[in-house]
Amino acid sequence: MICWPFFADQQTNCWFCCTKWGIGMEIDNNVKRDEVEGLVSELMAGERGKEMKKKAMDWKKLAETAVTDSNLNLENLIHQVLLNPSI
Repeated sequence: MICWPFFADQQTNCWFCCTKWGIGMEIDNNVKRDEVEGLVSELMAGERGKEMKKKAMDWKKLAETAVTDSNLNLENLIHQVLLNPSI
């Protein structure tokens, strides 16, 4: 994921993607065409991009495992996060 945080929670999301989850690269605020081209090339064909794709697939497997054990896990998540008015 190429991250270009602008406002609100985008800075936090970018930080997690790039540093904690290992699935993102951040674009500088003074973005230039050649910089974007380099990041896209690295993401699509470079070693860093391959590593990020592997990590993204690992995260996907973890998410699937979390909800496929039972439908109840997904329902609990929905109720806790989306339907709980106290959050």
